[in-house]
Amino acid sequence: MSNERIEKLKREGRFEEFCQMIPYAQVIGLEVVANPEGLVTVLRARPSNVGNTAIPAVHGGVVGGLLEHAAIMLVLANFEPTGFPKIINLSVDYLRPCVGGLDTFAGGVVVKFGRNVANVQVKAWQDDTARPVAAAHAHFLLANGVR
Repeated sequence: MSNERIEKLKREGRFEEFCQMIPYAQVIGLEVVANPEGLVTVLRARPSNVGNTAIPAVHGGVVGGLLEHAAIMLVLANFEPTGFPKIINLSVDYLRPCVGGLDTFAGGVVVKFGRNVANVQVKAWQDDTARPVAAAHAHFLLANGVR
């Protein structure tokens, strides 16, 4: 994805188009919506995302992908990176089962944004933001620094 394309989409507030350009986001059903608190990434309920059919629970890798995607969207929305952020590491805490058949939401905050690295915390929830199903802490390398 070119820097010019990133800048244009960001300037126009068209974050949902980032999801359309990322194959994994399309496969698992990720969307980005704006609310008064900022961007929220939504994982739409899909039978193909269920990893444990006995509960049923969404596969942990899908939940991790949701958290990573939400963190990337926060970096893109809140700052002016000159390229697409690259993941350095992602630490996920699985707190309770992510029930299949329900949409799952993720949002968070950028804790620190340096010249070359961003530090982000995100959480995922289903019915109640006070009852997260997972939380993550991520670090991103800002491809060409920040303007």
